[in-house]
Amino acid sequence: MTRQTPQTVGIDFGTTNTVVAVTDTDGQTMVIRFDAPTGEVTAFRSTLSFQVEPARGAEPARRLVEAGPWAIDAYVEEALETRFIQSFKTFAASAAFTETVIDNRRYAFEDLLAAFLLRLRLHGGEAMSNLPARVIVGRPVTFAGGAPDEQLALKRYEAAFARLGFTDIRYAYEPVGAAFFFARTLKTDANVLVADFGGGTSDFSIIRFEQSDEGLRSKALAQSGVGVAGDAFDYRIIDHLVSPELGKGGQYHALGKTLPIPQRYYAAFARWDQLALLRASKDMRDIRALARSATEPEKLDRLIEILDDNHGYALYQSVSALKMALSREDEATFRFKAGSVLIETPVKRSEFEHWIAPELAAIEVAVDEAIERSGLFAEQIDRVFLTGGTSFVPAVRNIFHRRFGAERIETGGEFESIASGLALIGRETDLDVWSQPRSSASN
Repeated sequence: MTRQTPQTVGIDFGTTNTVVAVTDTDGQTMVIRFDAPTGEVTAFRSTLSFQVEPARGAEPARRLVEAGPWAIDAYVEEALETRFIQSFKTFAASAAFTETVIDNRRYAFEDLLAAFLLRLRLHGGEAMSNLPARVIVGRPVTFAGGAPDEQLALKRYEAAFARLGFTDIRYAYEPVGAAFFFARTLKTDANVLVADFGGGTSDFSIIRFEQSDEGLRSKALAQSGVGVAGDAFDYRIIDHLVSPELGKGGQYHALGKTLPIPQRYYAAFARWDQLALLRASKDMRDIRALARSATEPEKLDRLIEILDDNHGYALYQSVSALKMALSREDEATFRFKAGSVLIETPVKRSEFEHWIAPELAAIEVAVDEAIERSGLFAEQIDRVFLTGGTSFVPAVRNIFHRRFGAERIETGGEFESIASGLALIGRETDLDVWSQPRSSASN
């Protein structure tokens, strides 16, 4: 039996993962599954890799582009031969980011996103082989960055998604997509707060849902957002547990003086893919020299081994494992073992919560802003729906438990609710209630 052509498509392009959902003629929603090298996944990592395959005989050199799990495999196998890019969504609204040069070719943001989407479609197989003209794309309430240019970001999105053949490209706030997914379960009128926690942003929407003869109706009451989420939590773990074991905060001797080791070497740990770039930079020569004059040379030796042997991804996995363990237990052991490097230490949940206190405070402020803008009091919020991986962190959930009480908190579909809701929005008769075309969304 031939698979039906999808009637609507929802794409949740995230900082860390991208999820795609489609609906058929009967309104049934399906989240696209990808047969990745390590097993089937629905969360397709938002990563890109670029390699150049040398010329062979009469065959010219070829540029190999990959995305998602396949990009990670390419990078782990050949780090110095691979240009690897992740979390590139964070540059969408940055006017300072104009292009990057890869293998003597210039790539603007929309070129990177289009390359990613084309590989995503390829790996989606038959389910994504014959897409309709309309797509509903999720967008954050507040784009990441110090001075995000929303209109620029949506213009770049438009150019990239058009290259997949979409001619009707519409945008819905990511928490609104999650709200639509959740609202199908409502039996009565309700004021709903949706909190969507991604890798780079945390977004909040308050929506009034009402039952009517024409079906479910809604009115957006308020939105807010902040450019911190799961990636910032990961960096806090590295900064407190890993970097000090690799020389951060240490000293070295030079010209008869004792000087601090430069902090800039450890900024690359904010994103594991940057470590290979550090290895290939002139800073690496300086790090090797510092190891010979450091007061604790063994720590710099660990740093050098991690960089030389490309252990960045393994480090990232250890950080993720600790974060997940601390979501279940009051104490867990951080363990990173790669080559001769072993960093192992117990961590209390209370310590982790102390490290991420600045991010938690920023999230609380954004939640308060949404409530204030809605014109409601906290007690007038009937239901709260939490979605996204960071919503599993107990300290994040406690923000909402304290304000609204556990009985009003709902969870579920943490990684798939946005894409599914976006696809369902595409079936609505009055799309303007839920989404906007780029021309009006950017005004």
